[in-house]
Amino acid sequence: MIIAYILLSWLPNARDSVVGEWLAKLVEPYLAPFRKIIPPIGGMLDLSPIVALIALQFVIQGIIGVIVYIAELFM
Repeated sequence: MIIAYILLSWLPNARDSVVGEWLAKLVEPYLAPFRKIIPPIGGMLDLSPIVALIALQFVIQGIIGVIVYIAELFM
């Protein structure tokens, strides 16, 4: 969803569509803390979605690691 939201920013008026507004409601609450920490570069380039995706990947890998660890305990 984050990638789709990023791609919509490249298309004129795409974020104003029904899909764009729906994605904004789902993605913006997650991106907001990252945007507070990482300001846009030059006022145009927003790197916060990239950092948010990397953070999400770390969380997913952590959850997978915990699940694997728990599964090995019961084997």
